[in-house]
Amino acid sequence: MIDSIVILIGVVENVLSLLIIAHVVLSYFMSPDNPIRETIDRLIDPILAPIRQVLPRVGMFDFSALVLLIGIQILASVLISILRSI
Repeated sequence: MIDSIVILIGVVENVLSLLIIAHVVLSYFMSPDNPIRETIDRLIDPILAPIRQVLPRVGMFDFSALVLLIGIQILASVLISILRSI
């Protein structure tokens, strides 16, 4: 049972990480009106919004996606450690 939860956490971590990376890459190359980009933006922007409120932009760079990626990895690692210790 715990192993399946650990696998689920890993899958969710990977999917979210890929969506965040796609969000960043597509923001450079695709129009905001593209349906693929709109879908990914609708999924990721609500998660990035609180980070963007706290973390100011540095020039032209927005590090909120990087902070979110690191946060997801830390959260997944902590949850998996807790589950494995049970």
